[in-house]
Amino acid sequence: MDSGRITRRSVLAGATAVAVGAATGRAEAGAEGGEVPSIWREFTRTPVTHPQIPYIGRAGCHGGASRFPCPRTVADVTDYGAVPDGTTDCASAINRAIAAAGRAGGGTVTIPPGTFRIDGLIRIGDSNVVLRGAGSGRTTLYATRNLTELIGAYGSRYGGDKSSWSWAGGLVWLAPQARWDSLTAAIKARAWPFEGWTGNTRDEWTTLTAVEPARQGSWTVTVADARGLRPGRLLLLRLADDSAHTLLQHMAGGGPGPASYLWDDKTKLLSYVPYEWPVRVARVDGRRVTLERPLPLDLRPEWNPQFTTHVPELTGSAVEGLTLDVMETPMSPHLLDKGYNGVVLQCAYDCWVDDVTVRNVDNGFGLVAASACTLRRTRVGGRGSHHPYFCREGSHDNLIEDFTIEQRTVPAPPGTQLHGINVEGLSSHNVWSRGEMEMGTFDSHRGLPFANVRTDITVNNNGRHGGDANAGPLLGARFTHWNIRVTNGRAGLMKIDGLAPYSATVGLNTVTEFDQIDVPDFTGDLHSRLELYGTTDVVRPRNLHDAQRALSR
Repeated sequence: MDSGRITRRSVLAGATAVAVGAATGRAEAGAEGGEVPSIWREFTRTPVTHPQIPYIGRAGCHGGASRFPCPRTVADVTDYGAVPDGTTDCASAINRAIAAAGRAGGGTVTIPPGTFRIDGLIRIGDSNVVLRGAGSGRTTLYATRNLTELIGAYGSRYGGDKSSWSWAGGLVWLAPQARWDSLTAAIKARAWPFEGWTGNTRDEWTTLTAVEPARQGSWTVTVADARGLRPGRLLLLRLADDSAHTLLQHMAGGGPGPASYLWDDKTKLLSYVPYEWPVRVARVDGRRVTLERPLPLDLRPEWNPQFTTHVPELTGSAVEGLTLDVMETPMSPHLLDKGYNGVVLQCAYDCWVDDVTVRNVDNGFGLVAASACTLRRTRVGGRGSHHPYFCREGSHDNLIEDFTIEQRTVPAPPGTQLHGINVEGLSSHNVWSRGEMEMGTFDSHRGLPFANVRTDITVNNNGRHGGDANAGPLLGARFTHWNIRVTNGRAGLMKIDGLAPYSATVGLNTVTEFDQIDVPDFTGDLHSRLELYGTTDVVRPRNLHDAQRALSR
């Protein structure tokens, strides 16, 4: 296949392998059997342009590769003074080892078995640096301080007394060095920043070239000037909105409902535009540029589509094989978190986290303006978290698989809040796959996320979503929930056919509405699909992401 593109022949061949027997409505799945819904047959005919199911077959690091790079070992933290005695502060020693790997052009920094106390945060600011413990059951970082102590109070750029450490920053923080420096300088100056690819005030970019109109799902676009574009270069596709907010309408599926929605007073949502989508160049032929992923949206002249520069990205960096155990403190009141946070990837592309557990954190694993990253075999445990997982500030094409949210070890204090696996802020084409959620929910904080997938997940649906009214719609178009097992029978944010436009809810056990009950943001026909409702583990393919990945190979 050319540059990862899916041809009709490859789709049909892959579909046959994944769901043999679809014509009869049964899957060839051994003794367990199963049922193939009609929407899957439709998808295999139009995989990158299906109206309800997004194409997520290349989500994650290096197009969803099953194996991660393994750079040579260049440092061990004990050679820089780290001591696994559980009492000596090792943060500076670990950071010195990481910095040495960065100066060497990358490599693996190892942490042997044992407990290493850290009184500061751990930062990876150079590309191709991997911090690797001996396994999440063998290497522990014991953290004693929070981000408010280490960096300072972090207010919200939207006003009020909220702490942005409630949704930003980590005690293990992967971000380009220059971007991290500018963010923390702004926080210390109390000039609350934007957190994404174009700097604190969204002005650190220049136009590379205009892009001609194209349709969502296209792998190749035509540009005005291809000079400076080369295979492997990371570009930022930038789409502005017009006065009628037709870009936002398009993200919501278009039609009468989004057209009649009141967009102008959604000030928080409007601050998220322009939409910014990072993508690598696969090939350049004259003015024709092939991308490593298909376009997530149409490109229309009224949105001034262009490829631009961005802040330097972090790429090829990772954290593996360790537990971050935070000193246990009570949860803070809602939105006043001090920043006992876990692992965060920011302005990162093709980075990963593997076999990492966080305990007693305010917020677990974060994707902030991060794209094409993979979180695999991650776990959140301990006293309970505000956001066990958060995905925001325009994060796209990420894969979170084989994840666990454990039941909290102590009761939730009054005034605290539990969300779950979060996606918000125009984030798109992210996947949560093969999860065990002993608490939490499928959270959106509004901000019109769209084209995201949750598949093959068991959930005790006891969390609540958040989101200010001025952040706009809860869900955009093409959300898909596929093979979801709700253990407590609560419908909220699981069964979305009456809530999300152009969505698909497929293979969900019977649920009922109670606790937080939402109404759709858009009037009229939502063009949603509901199939194999009232079943458990019957739908085939069982895992939508695995099936799409098989089609793309």
